[in-house]
Amino acid sequence: MGDWLVDDSLAPATDGTLAPLYAAAARGELALPHCPACGQPLELEQLRCESCGAIGASWRGVEPTGTVHSVTTVHRREPGLIRATAPYHIVDVELTSGHRLLMTTDVPTPRPPAIGDPARIVFRRVGGVAVPALATRSSPQEVR
Repeated sequence: MGDWLVDDSLAPATDGTLAPLYAAAARGELALPHCPACGQPLELEQLRCESCGAIGASWRGVEPTGTVHSVTTVHRREPGLIRATAPYHIVDVELTSGHRLLMTTDVPTPRPPAIGDPARIVFRRVGGVAVPALATRSSPQEVR
């Protein structure tokens, strides 16, 4: 069975700049980029640190927890690409590591998470690729 939200053809490429993210996710871990000089959290494809000016990224594991910063409920669906039959939620999570990630929930949920709710990151599978998702109350406690 495929992902609850998108068609398997939308699976992300697991090579390139984001390869460390997907390699860690395949192990059930969350790894994100940091500045190799000062340790500042970097955006996913950011290569120059805004704090110290160093170039490059050092990927390392981070705690898969944080806080819901904002939520958007999407009502539009693209036939053949979006499998959801009801509106779904895109969640901006501020991680305890200082990173911010956009993601969906791990399973369909009729109610969006509230801003300020605690967030726990798990992984859903799109075309066999593990991608970060917000754990819902109805989801299992372990990372899948």
